[in-house]
Amino acid sequence: MQVPIVFLKEGTDTSQGKPQLLSNINACLHVVDTVRTTLGPRGMDKLIHLGRDTTISNDGATIIKLLEVEHPAAKTLVDIAKSQDGEVGDGTTSVVLFAGEFLRQAKDFVEDGVAPQVIIKAFRTSCALAIQKLESLAIRPSADSSAAMDDMLLNVAKTSLNSKLVSSQGVLFQSDASSAPQSGGEFFGKMAVQAVRSLDENMDISLIGIKKVQGGSLGESFLVDGVAFKKTFSYAGFEQQPKKFDDPKILCLNIELELKAEKDNAEIRVKDPQQYQSIVDAEWEIIYDKLAKCVGSGAQVILSKLPIGDLATQYFADRNLFCAGRVPDEDMKRMCKASGAQVLSTVSKVRPECLGTCGLFEERQVGGERFNLFTGCTNAKTATLVLRGGAEQFIDEAERSLHDAIMAVRQCLRHSLVVPGGGAVEMELSKELRNHARTIKGKQQVIVNGYAKALEGIPRQLADNAGFDSTDVLNKLRYVHHQEGDDGKNFGVDIESGGVCNTYQKFVWEPVDVKRNALFAATDAANLVLSIDETVRNPKSEQPGDNTPVGGRGMGTGGRGMAGMMGGRRGVKRLK
Repeated sequence: MQVPIVFLKEGTDTSQGKPQLLSNINACLHVVDTVRTTLGPRGMDKLIHLGRDTTISNDGATIIKLLEVEHPAAKTLVDIAKSQDGEVGDGTTSVVLFAGEFLRQAKDFVEDGVAPQVIIKAFRTSCALAIQKLESLAIRPSADSSAAMDDMLLNVAKTSLNSKLVSSQGVLFQSDASSAPQSGGEFFGKMAVQAVRSLDENMDISLIGIKKVQGGSLGESFLVDGVAFKKTFSYAGFEQQPKKFDDPKILCLNIELELKAEKDNAEIRVKDPQQYQSIVDAEWEIIYDKLAKCVGSGAQVILSKLPIGDLATQYFADRNLFCAGRVPDEDMKRMCKASGAQVLSTVSKVRPECLGTCGLFEERQVGGERFNLFTGCTNAKTATLVLRGGAEQFIDEAERSLHDAIMAVRQCLRHSLVVPGGGAVEMELSKELRNHARTIKGKQQVIVNGYAKALEGIPRQLADNAGFDSTDVLNKLRYVHHQEGDDGKNFGVDIESGGVCNTYQKFVWEPVDVKRNALFAATDAANLVLSIDETVRNPKSEQPGDNTPVGGRGMGTGGRGMAGMMGGRRGVKRLK
């Protein structure tokens, strides 16, 4: 009798083979089904409640992150959504939907007994062909002038914003009484374009700040061509300081300008009161020396990351200077990059080149908040978006929407290549792969056709979310795209009528980088899930303080499989 070899901890549960692979695919499909209804201009929003925090969003990366997915295989979808958001900023729902459709097609092949490695090879070949075709479909719109370039970028921003809550159908925004009403996509699209165009050639997104002020309406949001931050904590003398300067010199510090209180249990031994008085006088001399050097530097605006006390506040007010302490670190960094100032940790030697400058400084009331505005910065261009809104959740969603639009505009400004949206490019890629499949034999042909069918998931979902008959819409798109010539390659789903239209002529444009990155990431994620054939899990090892010695059961296929994978910490939703 052969003695079994035991090398896993007691309680270890393993699951392997085809059942484990199908279990992983089903878990991923459950995640995809959660976010698929958020795709497109008519997509729905999700309300996620976590403790006391409530989030309303249709952004794929935000939703998946808040779901707290605990299934180890399904976490790959979380990772690709985060990578898409970090790399190109837009298309987070599309990349998850792509991966889900690829796995849905692969599931049928696995059930029919096709080896996962054969599927992975065919998917990689299909992805390479799709990317090659995508590059040939990319269009560079004519942007001979700055105005033409702005129009192109505005179309890209509007396409990104059309699926967001801020671009509600039938709602018009008006920035002021003299301007004409405009849609939410156009209103915020112009802000996104102006913010990105105000940057220098490096297009550092960290130089675009977004501030949220609750109250009012979204139409009261505005763009500051410079740096803006909320009024910091201040003392009584602050109201006596001037609130407006033209071409001011700016001094940025990282030191405290206040008298420090004695430390607890501090002991000072003196022989006569004069010695104690000399200690007190020394402290006052030190603070007054710092203040005098700040004034002597020639700066009219003094900013510090650390507190500026009541003595310093009144001192600066008496000399018609403005000061602000406890400035947030990110705002101080943007201030230094924009004005050319340097953050100093001492005022002993303040050289003129350490000071920054801007065209105009003023303090303005925005709703219930007061903002310090620095405009006309010459060293490095920057911008700040101030968002208004009645509900905190609505303002948060507007911030996420603007971030996606800003990233899309930046990608388009860098490469100036776009593809038609509305599912047009996916249908053209699907047509190309189906034609290629006719030239090959064996299992690869069926799998490439499956990859092509998966690409049609985007226009199908767009039609479903808009309430149209997706089968009828897809049949019309297939007919148009298979016509001779290139007249039908730009046709996609018409959200308004439920038919098809030339989305390029309707200015539904998407940066080619968004589609390229989505195809790469989704294919890699699908291949990663397909390459997993076994999962080993020991619940006891997940408990703190577990010191169970090796022993107990040997290695074998456990009965529970992936059951219990979703247990553990408290989350919003358990995805099994």
